[in-house]
Order: sequence, then structure tokens, then C-alpha cells
Amino acid sequence: MGDDHKSLSQRSSHREINQFLDKMARIPASSGAGRLVFALDATASREPTWDHACQLQSEMFEQTRTLGGLFVQLCYYRGYREFHASAWLCNTDRLMQQMNTVRCLGGHTQIAALLKHVRDETRRQRVQALVFIGDCVEEPVDDLCQLAGELGLLQVPVFVFHEGHDRAAARAFKQISQLSGGAYCQFDHNSPRLLQELLAAVAVYASGGRKALENYSQGKSAQLLRLTQQLRN
Repeated sequence: MGDDHKSLSQRSSHREINQFLDKMARIPASSGAGRLVFALDATASREPTWDHACQLQSEMFEQTRTLGGLFVQLCYYRGYREFHASAWLCNTDRLMQQMNTVRCLGGHTQIAALLKHVRDETRRQRVQALVFIGDCVEEPVDDLCQLAGELGLLQVPVFVFHEGHDRAAARAFKQISQLSGGAYCQFDHNSPRLLQELLAAVAVYASGGRKALENYSQGKSAQLLRLTQQLRN
């Protein structure tokens, strides 16, 4: 990808963040320990920000310790048709150990493989949400939309965190999130705290439902407080 696509100088707009939270508010809450797939593009273009993604994941997972547990499955793709899915883990240290062993490799995106995997997983046992962090799309968008629609029917929302400013990827990611009943948010590293809060909010909601999210939102950003008020209504 060109340097213009990889620029991280622009901030996520308040409108996009509010839309993200609006959509999240309409997703049915879960009860008991939630199951969340945390997926990352590990191709070469993401190597400069891989360590940051690991830190964000740790923040997200830590917020759910007191909510009865959150089972997380780490998924990533890289290289030539190399797709990995971990066991379902509820231990932060084990999950971080796995992430720290991953090294980015050049290759094309495998978002279709990811969506199929999550579809098959939730057919076996309910998955509350898929969180995906990526920067580009190199696959037929129609195929991805078909799979996203299937996840929507299964009530598995896809929360897409789009790194960078690739316009074609943004269009595809927005369609995937919309068809699955999830949400899209473009982000950069000028506002890491906001992204941590949004990621943690997804995890808290998947694990503990609306009440847990209300408790988590206290003292946090105005965007999360706004989401809590919507859920009360």
C-alpha cells in the first residue's frame, strides 16, 4: 500500500464514533460468560502497529475480569493462506503469550476465511461478537458481504476497527459491519485512549450486558456515557 494510504495523521470523526456506539446499543445483550473472537490482520502492512494492537487487546480483556468471565479466541491471518485460530482462552497471560509469538508476514487478506470461521464457531456454540482490526481489503467485496449477512442472521455482530485511510477498505468494512449488525470505526494512534475504551466496551457488553456497560461507562468518555443513556431508553 502507498504511503498516502498508511498515513495515521487524521483523527476519527465524532460522527463515526457516535454511529459506532449507536449501532452497538442495538445489539442484544448476553448473559453469563461471553465468547468473543478477537481477530487481526497480520500481513506485512500491519507490522509497525502489531505491538500496539497487543496492548489494546490486553486492555480490553482486563475490563471483563469481574463480570463472570469472557472467553476470547485469537484469530489472525498472514503469509500464503495461513490462518490461525487459538483455543478459547479466559487467561490474559496465556492470550498475550500467544499474541507475542506472532510475527507479521507478507500476503493477501483472508477476511472471508475469518468470517467463515466465526460463522462455523457460532453454529457450534454462540459467539457474542467479532472484533476485527485491519487496514485493507483484497478480496471480492460481494463475497464478504454475503458472509457478513450470514453472521447477521446468526446475531454475531462484527466490530471493525479500521486502521489507516484506505477508502476502498472503508467502504467494504462499513458494509461488513452493517450487514452483520455490528459497527465500524476508523481509528489512528493519535487517540489510543478512545480506542481502548471502545474495545473494552465491546468486551464488557459481550460479557455482562447492558448493566455491566453502564457500570463500566462511569467516569469514562462522553461517547460511552451517551451510549449508556441510549441503553436505558
